[in-house]
Amino acid sequence: MKVKALILVGGYGTRLRPLTFSTAKPLIHFANKPIVVHQIEALKKAGCTEIVLAVNYKPQEMIDAMKKYEEKYQVKITYSVENEPLGTAGPLALARDILVADENEYFFVLNSDVICEYSFDELLDYHKYHGKEGTIMVTKVDDPSKYGVVVTQDGKQGEIEKFVEKPKTFVGDRINAGIYVFSTKVLERIELRPTSIEREIFPFMARDNELYAMDLNGFWMDIGQPKDYITGMCLYLSSDKHKTENNQQFAKNPEDGSYQIINESSVLVGENVKIGKGAMIGPNVVLGDNVIIEEGARVTRSTIFESAWVKQHALVKSSIIGWKSSVGKWSRVTNNTVLGEDTHVDNEIFVNEIKVLPHKTISSDVLEPGQIIM
Repeated sequence: MKVKALILVGGYGTRLRPLTFSTAKPLIHFANKPIVVHQIEALKKAGCTEIVLAVNYKPQEMIDAMKKYEEKYQVKITYSVENEPLGTAGPLALARDILVADENEYFFVLNSDVICEYSFDELLDYHKYHGKEGTIMVTKVDDPSKYGVVVTQDGKQGEIEKFVEKPKTFVGDRINAGIYVFSTKVLERIELRPTSIEREIFPFMARDNELYAMDLNGFWMDIGQPKDYITGMCLYLSSDKHKTENNQQFAKNPEDGSYQIINESSVLVGENVKIGKGAMIGPNVVLGDNVIIEEGARVTRSTIFESAWVKQHALVKSSIIGWKSSVGKWSRVTNNTVLGEDTHVDNEIFVNEIKVLPHKTISSDVLEPGQIIM
């Protein structure tokens, strides 16, 4: 059975700025590999023969970056380049000929922001079981009033009755997880123009009794903004499925006790990472390639990107430190702070919930949260 996939990678990634000033959002590393590569790995395991990347922003950067992964995973990667943003449904129409070629019957669609315990095999099996045009993967949330809720006929996974945007009274607790599988017949519904699949396609499929929902088992997170990226990282690091399937390198405490890893299975390290005497790392930390953590530094619940440098006795907590950036001696970087590429915090500085654009230096405390340093 042939099956293809389309990943919506066309957005500008404004919510993940300043990181997306340096690279396209799908290429930003999450747990030491590009976000989109997590999805490609899972699709390949599910038997996808071809993956279409629907690109609008920085298409050549995406094409160049994906060459090595196409070879590594032995999967055909095709590019569908939009001349204008086409929303979440228009890209399916643009890629129609690719999706139906080779007598293909089914295809997955993914939002590029989603990190979860992917269940593509189960999703496709369920879709073929009910035989309708589409299946949406849904996930349960604690506060459905913040989201668009997917309402099924019996309150469980099954045929979708309607969608309710940010309900004021309880109608259900399942939301769209941004992962779908369709029969190619659905393409007859979609025109080649900017279109929202959530608002302009799904309601009519539900009206026609052609849309089903399947529950996602395991964690799910839309990592399109920094605080959710960090939360998603913690969920990923706690997932036994990812630890056993993805062959990644977790930290170990040194035999000489020169530094301390707190909860080894929640600290992921890249190549050529150097950790100084007396440093404490973890829990829930990702260290990219060539990262340096100096003597006495403390890093917890954070991602440190490639070639960044945390100096002596500095604290990094619940933050993202961009490529080639540094945190000075005795400085504190906390509370969902994001340092863009080549950003430097001087010695003995405290910063709290700020975003710093690339190539800047912070030389005084920033205590008021929410600031953007330009």
